[in-house]
Amino acid sequence: MYAIVEIQGQQFNVEAGKKLFVNRMVAEKGAVVEFDKVLLVDNEGKVKVGAPTVKGAKVVCEVLDNECRGEKILVFHKKRRKGYKKLNGHRQDLTNLIVKEIIA
Repeated sequence: MYAIVEIQGQQFNVEAGKKLFVNRMVAEKGAVVEFDKVLLVDNEGKVKVGAPTVKGAKVVCEVLDNECRGEKILVFHKKRRKGYKKLNGHRQDLTNLIVKEIIA
């Protein structure tokens, strides 16, 4: 069984026991979080597609770590023949979740 769920404006393909990295959430470590914006549920070949969401479906997750950081992304700006170069780095703050169950 898997589901496609929307978390903070991003869509994720989730299964029970799968770990997710989402943008930083306001939740403590060990907290249980439920998401009810489930767009699609596949229960062993029986597919339910929501319009826009599947009614009564939700995904239950547990917060493993709230202080993760993503990989460093380098942002480089340059204007040719002008001697202008600028290099910035960015690391996104993330929350690590584990999917406990999918209720459909």
